[in-house]
Amino acid sequence: MGADDPRDDVHAIEAVIARQFASLSWTSGARADWAGFAADFLPGAALYPAVRPARPQTIETFIERMKGLAGTKLHAFEEAVLGAEIRVFGNVAVAVAACEMTENGAEIHRGVEMMLLVKDAGEWRIVSQAWDKESLADPIPQRWLQRRTAGSGPDSPPSAGDRIAPERGFR
Repeated sequence: MGADDPRDDVHAIEAVIARQFASLSWTSGARADWAGFAADFLPGAALYPAVRPARPQTIETFIERMKGLAGTKLHAFEEAVLGAEIRVFGNVAVAVAACEMTENGAEIHRGVEMMLLVKDAGEWRIVSQAWDKESLADPIPQRWLQRRTAGSGPDSPPSAGDRIAPERGFR
């Protein structure tokens, strides 16, 4: 891939998503990487958890809340990416990531996280992130549960790596 290859941006954003999920995983023998989690956000970024009514949280508030859970009822937490869809236009991007969360090695939940990112000083950073839990009424769409590559079929929905409306600059 060349210096201006649009796939480089998609791969860089996929790396941000992977770091986010990996940094929030812990067990009784391994701690979460709170600094690594915070590093992918621009200062002032807002998080919107699934709880309603929707209220923004700062990165610091979210980390303190999670640290409190890690020391009490949530002894182990693992978050894994199931699939992602990424849209890039110039220096802005939207990423949709389906995930699976395992709590205390037994309780499994799935959800979707949506991130708004900007490219700042050559690095992709999150400016806002919101998420919601999967339910019987709102199952995760199949297209977010699998990884597709460009050219996987004319009727396939676009996903990470696909070129979207190149005449308008989407990648």
